[in-house]
Amino acid sequence: MRNQPKYNFFKNTSYAIAGLKDIITTETSFKIELILMIILLPVIYLVDISLVEKSLLFISLMGMLIAESINSAIERVVDLVTLEYHEMAKKAKDVGSAIVFLSIIVFIVIWVTILWNI
Repeated sequence: MRNQPKYNFFKNTSYAIAGLKDIITTETSFKIELILMIILLPVIYLVDISLVEKSLLFISLMGMLIAESINSAIERVVDLVTLEYHEMAKKAKDVGSAIVFLSIIVFIVIWVTILWNI
């Protein structure tokens, strides 16, 4: 049997909001990326580019937050299993960091490419 309650839209939404509250209060990297998003959202709105380009800017910005969330989830699960050093735990955490790193590269490439041509 799965360790999962029956699907309920409102209950699942409350779980998602609880997760967001937790990551905002406990993860410094997420806070920095959230501040970056708050600063750059008006830029997306104000810059004179196509809707597709604006969408790409937004998606790449959200991608960083999504990647940071995935990384935090990986780190928490690893820490739940063991707080002692283990090579596999290190590798799992390194992969989580790589996800964030790659999302930042995608973000930079998209933003530079689109804004360079204005």
